[in-house]
Amino acid sequence: MFGLGWLEVGVIAIVALLVFGPKKIPELGSALGKTLKGFKQEIKNPDDETNSHSE
Repeated sequence: MFGLGWLEVGVIAIVALLVFGPKKIPELGSALGKTLKGFKQEIKNPDDETNSHSE
């Protein structure tokens, strides 16, 4: 996973838990998931708005 071992991922998770708290982590995960879903949709179906400015 991004060149990180399980130890590094665990340390990052513990630091995130300490910084954001246990109640905020699910909200952050949900927001990240929605953002990634939006990026994937834009990559698959780009809008014509972005291409119309290049004329």
